Amino acid sequence: MDCLFCKIIEGEIPSTKVFENEYVYAFRDINPQMPVHIVVVPKEHMASADEVSEKNSLFVAKIFEAVPQIAKAEGLANGYRVITNCGDDACQSVKHLHFHILGGGKMTDKMG
Repeated sequence: MDCLFCKIIEGEIPSTKVFENEYVYAFRDINPQMPVHIVVVPKEHMASADEVSEKNSLFVAKIFEAVPQIAKAEGLANGYRVITNCGDDACQSVKHLHFHILGGGKMTDKMG
């Protein structure tokens, strides 16, 4: 499989890891949109939220268990945003389900 995030998880492409366990890998975004911008991916490949099912939803649950731990470690005490993009119209640039943790500053209430 020629997936950028699968290669990052496997260590074939370098990243700045901030969290890892059996189900989840998290690393700093190379083009941060906020002072803190972490990408969180399941270690099982699924292209997007459209592929979440009973068989793989444990990976998504584990991501959302890791998010508060990552946010705390990053000092995001005043809040943060968690975003996933699904498909081309949503500008999903890598076809591997991933979530962005954004924080470290005041955001606008606009989502686009």
